[in-house]
Amino acid sequence: MKKLDLADKWILVTGASSGLGQEMAKQLATKHRANLIIAARRKDKLDQLKTELEASAGIKVKVMVADLSVHEDVVRMIDDSLADGTLYGAILNAGVTYFGRHSDMPWEQTENIMKTNVNSVVYMTSRLVAHFEKAKTEGGVMIVSSMAAFFPVPYQAVYSATKAFIMAFANALSVEIKNPALSLTVYAPGGIATEMTEGKNFNDLKSWLMPVDQAAIEGLNAFISRKHVHIPGFLNRVGNVFMSFMPRKFITKNMGKVYYKALLKAESL
Repeated sequence: MKKLDLADKWILVTGASSGLGQEMAKQLATKHRANLIIAARRKDKLDQLKTELEASAGIKVKVMVADLSVHEDVVRMIDDSLADGTLYGAILNAGVTYFGRHSDMPWEQTENIMKTNVNSVVYMTSRLVAHFEKAKTEGGVMIVSSMAAFFPVPYQAVYSATKAFIMAFANALSVEIKNPALSLTVYAPGGIATEMTEGKNFNDLKSWLMPVDQAAIEGLNAFISRKHVHIPGFLNRVGNVFMSFMPRKFITKNMGKVYYKALLKAESL
């Protein structure tokens, strides 16, 4: 399967108002000359990014304001993205997390995480795959999961479960795809230094975080190269292989100690 050619093609990026999504949008525009459909909740941030990228990269940008925890917003966004038949690819990056005791998290917040990280991703992926299968055109879809998909993360129990779900879903669905020109990639970074990890709870874990520009470079390379699953960072890949030989309970327990220590320190501030 040849690499994706993004120049002058329309690419949808969700969660584009900040963090990894914003950085990937910038690199798609400046390095790959792609036209963009950028989607997120914050219209002011999207409008600012649109103005910046159209001026600096000379590409076209469409803004779509959508809350991916609201199904009607998800449907409208995908309907609009597919309406003229020019969509070439999609990077489903939007997601929300939580770091703390699961018992402290209100059900509304738990449900919001699952709607955003699972329901919206499954719906969007299903619609996108069906579109490319029917049209029999070239394209690619990339779902941003996490290394938390491979090993459960205490104090991020719901978040890691959602990432494991979409990893399993995408891996299984990719086998069912009949269009040889369509690729479905899962990108599984570890922690990234973004707005989502700026809270005090993450203070003791920040030395583990990958710079967002590097995470974006590796993610886009995986997308363009049509990789099945990609973990960025050599040490992350080695660690993932090493941990696969260790008892899951042992890994989860020790990871829990590290996260609990960070949580207690944050609570004392």
